[in-house]
Amino acid sequence: MVKVLNVLGARPNFMKMAPITAAMARRTGELSQVLVHTGQHYDDAMSSSFLRDLDMPTPDINLDVGSGTHAEQTARVMLAVEPVLVAQRPDWVVVVGDVNSTLACALVASKLGIRIAHVEAGLRSFDWTMPEEINRVLTDRLASVLFTPSEDADANLRREGLSPDRIVRVGNVMIDTLMQHLERARRSPVLAELGVRPREFAVLTMHRPSNVDTPAALRHIVTVLGSVAGRLPILFPAHPRTQARLREHGIALPPGVRILEPMGYVEFLGLWSQARLVLTDSGGLQEETTALGIPCLTLRENTERPITVTQGTNRVVGSDPERIAAAVAAVLNDATEPAARGVPPLWDGRAAERIVDALLARTRVV
Repeated sequence: MVKVLNVLGARPNFMKMAPITAAMARRTGELSQVLVHTGQHYDDAMSSSFLRDLDMPTPDINLDVGSGTHAEQTARVMLAVEPVLVAQRPDWVVVVGDVNSTLACALVASKLGIRIAHVEAGLRSFDWTMPEEINRVLTDRLASVLFTPSEDADANLRREGLSPDRIVRVGNVMIDTLMQHLERARRSPVLAELGVRPREFAVLTMHRPSNVDTPAALRHIVTVLGSVAGRLPILFPAHPRTQARLREHGIALPPGVRILEPMGYVEFLGLWSQARLVLTDSGGLQEETTALGIPCLTLRENTERPITVTQGTNRVVGSDPERIAAAVAAVLNDATEPAARGVPPLWDGRAAERIVDALLARTRVV
């Protein structure tokens, strides 16, 4: 029996881990799993509601590390997870994405000689000012198996000198989750409750420090939102830290931009999947909008998911108001339905099954 310890940290991890835990639950004769929640996101809006929405089991262990600086949070996770790994002695530790919990658990597992599987390996923004880039690169160095979502991720890992034997392209687990919940999400009453009709609104998400922590940068984006909202109302489910920065900097949103509290996964999917346009600095939404053929404008100067630009509906526009306004105009002036330039291979809803198959196969040959 193969024993796997799966790690959850921040909210983006939940959508990536949900199909993996479900796929493992279907293989109980071959493996057992332990679900550890580090508590990096810990309030109901950012954590518990997502677990319920995604039909995930209650974590077996919650480390309750809470918030703090990057160093504090990483250190707390390391200190809390070490005795868990010593007690559990799993065959594999599975970490997903690029949050602090991902790297912290990988570091501890590596020092204990426990094999690490990194889901969503090989993504690179090549921007070392992003904490996520540091987490991604270091976790990939430590992992025994690198589960990648796309060919560009494979190429990044090969270019960095990592052995091709460690690289397994499985597809995108985010798309597994999207496909599983899309029909239910579109039955959600969220549009009626907000008084909007399909394809007649935009959705905005924004939380990255480069956009919200500097008053000048935040004001630039808010200014251009006013001109966009003159043509298309904007619904803005705002991250708690973004709401806090708006208050701290004394920045008021313009008319036509409606701020909403954070939503559960299914409710939010029901909202953005029927939008005319999505503006975001999130990584996952770049992928999800590509899968559904919805125009996405990424409010960053780079992306670790270039496949969504070359083979999707994403456009990287940064935070410059003129670039954002021009990109919005280009989308809204196109009366045709947005058409994806093709969904990347293996983004078919079966990535988690391929992950479980690969873990079992690699355990047997050791």
